[in-house]
Amino acid sequence: MAMYATLRFCRMSARKARIVADTIRGKSYEEAVNILTFLPRRKAGEILLKLLKSAAANVEETTDFDPDELFVRKVFVDGARMLKRFRPAPMGRAMRVRKRLSHITIELGPAER
Repeated sequence: MAMYATLRFCRMSARKARIVADTIRGKSYEEAVNILTFLPRRKAGEILLKLLKSAAANVEETTDFDPDELFVRKVFVDGARMLKRFRPAPMGRAMRVRKRLSHITIELGPAER
């Protein structure tokens, strides 16, 4: 039985979050928490750590699994809408600045046999 935790419209580009998500995919819960705690990419690490703990709380609340025996089965980061802003440019022009958002989903479950 797998449990999900989803964060929608995270103020981080999907490209930056995917780099961190790739490091914890397939790891045990304890190992993933340790990796995210000491990762140099601090903002993405904090966001994914909070989401991982939320998924573990979902598992603990709804099933009888111990979170320490769980594995990160799936982590995927999808792009969301963009906030479009404008910045002044030379000769009276305006340049568009796209502030990217993302949706992050983590699936925790027991080890597959």
